Amino acid sequence: MILHTPGGLVLAAEQIAKALVDHKGEITVFVPHYAMSGGTLIALAADEIVMDSNAVLGPVDPQIGDMPAASIVKILEFKKPRDVSDDMLILIDMAAKARVQVVSFVAGILLKHYPKEKAAELATILSEGRWTHDFPIMVDGARQLGLKVSTNMPRMVFELMDLYPQSGSGRPSVLYVPLRRPSKDQGKAPKAGSTSPTS
Repeated sequence: MILHTPGGLVLAAEQIAKALVDHKGEITVFVPHYAMSGGTLIALAADEIVMDSNAVLGPVDPQIGDMPAASIVKILEFKKPRDVSDDMLILIDMAAKARVQVVSFVAGILLKHYPKEKAAELATILSEGRWTHDFPIMVDGARQLGLKVSTNMPRMVFELMDLYPQSGSGRPSVLYVPLRRPSKDQGKAPKAGSTSPTS
């Protein structure tokens, strides 16, 4: 399986990873460029991960909307519950549950290749939010974590990738600090027929 993805919904990644764990044959995933977030979660279910020497994996820490669950949970380290809105308290509860769910799932798929203690340790490291969500885990870093990674990438994988050129996304080529997206109403022009505050 060739993985080239920035990630996506946890549910979809978990379904694919579970199918790979249950598959009877040996599974090799090839990461020619990057397999972040959900892509890494899928890669963890394989018997072997083959990466280009410059390819990257990424953390699998859950995100709630556009915010990391680990950071949401930390709010209560700085504020008392009475100083936090009800909506934010609900979000904190959801974030805490998401973290438990993801670490439990990741540990479960890692049991296919690792002893219980190592699977739990690796699942915690990858999902606890110690890095930003776009942190690049290079080949050496993946090996230091204990992942079984090879760099014997077949040339035909790159040839196949060349058949599917990707259009530019309109985003800057280097994004140092991701900005939060504006809320639904912020920055939008009034819809036709509606009145603006100044009319």
